[in-house]
Amino acid sequence: MSKQEVILCESLETSLGRAIELCPHDKLFVLTDEHTQRLCLPSLKESGLLKDAVEICIGAEDIHKTLETLASVWMALSTQGATRHSLLINLGGGMVTDLGGFAAATFKRGISYINIPTTLLAMVDASVGGKTGINFNGLKNEIGAFAPANSVLIETEFLRTLDTHNFFSGYAEMLKHGLISNTAHWAELLNFDSSSIDYAALKQLVGQSVQVKEDIVEQDPFEHGIRKALNLGHTVGHAFESMALAENRPVLHGYAVAWGIVCELYLSHLKVGFPKEKMRQTIQFIKDNYGVFTFDCKKYDQVYAFMTHDKKNTSGTINFTLLKDIGDICINQTADKDTIFEMLDFYRECMGI
Repeated sequence: MSKQEVILCESLETSLGRAIELCPHDKLFVLTDEHTQRLCLPSLKESGLLKDAVEICIGAEDIHKTLETLASVWMALSTQGATRHSLLINLGGGMVTDLGGFAAATFKRGISYINIPTTLLAMVDASVGGKTGINFNGLKNEIGAFAPANSVLIETEFLRTLDTHNFFSGYAEMLKHGLISNTAHWAELLNFDSSSIDYAALKQLVGQSVQVKEDIVEQDPFEHGIRKALNLGHTVGHAFESMALAENRPVLHGYAVAWGIVCELYLSHLKVGFPKEKMRQTIQFIKDNYGVFTFDCKKYDQVYAFMTHDKKNTSGTINFTLLKDIGDICINQTADKDTIFEMLDFYRECMGI
């Protein structure tokens, strides 16, 4: 898998000009959703770099991360004369970079694309690492491909337009990167003042966070080994997300991951001895900032069923990434049904349900 270039922009215009130059193309396309078309595209168009670009706009939010939306992007590319030598720019959050990346990976067996993530979640997670995909059959990212962007341009100025919920959604993935990297980075994240954001400091933290992910992806692009470290919080988190979707009360991905981290740190403590005090501090941060996902014990079987669908499982065994300590990663850990139910008991008790 080719390595993608991730650039923390000083000037988005300069970086984009260079990225486009590095991708010789016959036709330029730009994909946005309804929000980024309104909030982010105008400033890019002012630069003149996109004056010849064909615009494709899709519905916003995860409910549009579907086969129908994907088909509409393929259709737009096809009818507007895209060839194997065309270039697609994805300007948006994780839904846009996931779906746009998959459209690029599959149209005429693959065209070049550039990601410009506009949310914190997309900057530190979705747009970096080459995973693309759509939701299918009620399951998250069920269909997709590993197909890295030619470049990912990170412009943290976009974060000034982000609401609190979307800020914390992205911040959960940063917290995960802190937990799997080192104590200093983890502590810095727990102490960051999110009530009056220092955007220069945030830019540095985003840079560090992306670096953690990039280093891991480079070692293991197709998730056979250490890349599974990035799944911390996700085995339970994706199950919460799928259940929330099924019950028509969708939650943001990062919130589900934060609640998943609560569960999986408990499992880490139980199975491999993650320190109790660090677990307590992390859980307190999550309680203070993420509220709670509520369900009763009658729903345990359903949560368990969603967990068995996770792509990381092998032959029906639920697979977890656990931590002995911050940065001390144990991949391919399993837990039986009773232990998983005990973990859900812990979650409900410590979150006050």
